[in-house]
Amino acid sequence: MDQRISFITLAVADVAASRAFYVDGLGWTSELEADGVVMIRVGEHLILSLWDREEFEEEVGTLSAAGGLAPFTLAHNVATRAEVDDVLALARSLGRDAPAAEERVWGGYTGYFADPDGVRWEIAYNPDPIGETLLPKA
Repeated sequence: MDQRISFITLAVADVAASRAFYVDGLGWTSELEADGVVMIRVGEHLILSLWDREEFEEEVGTLSAAGGLAPFTLAHNVATRAEVDDVLALARSLGRDAPAAEERVWGGYTGYFADPDGVRWEIAYNPDPIGETLLPKA
């Protein structure tokens, strides 16, 4: 098996609200839209799939009703600290709670916000070599 991820699928409560957040709000472009699903290319070989929660559960199984934060984050790395602040400001303009970013002990600068279903996004400036490999080539 190749060492890669092809899809990140989020089971969402309201596909239209999630589409509005990601496509209309963040300005991302959908690659496919159908009943109960929106697919957005987020990398050369990576799709973010927003899938109706009920349809997701029919195929995958019932999700936990425990509540609280999801046990993962999605990260979006940027090239500068200013870009972190810009993305967090955009999230705030979309009505999301996005506290100010912080300098991290490992040398980076990060902040967080959640999408309409509570999926946490980390916006990160990572000056280390691995962080640089995640950025698009200029």
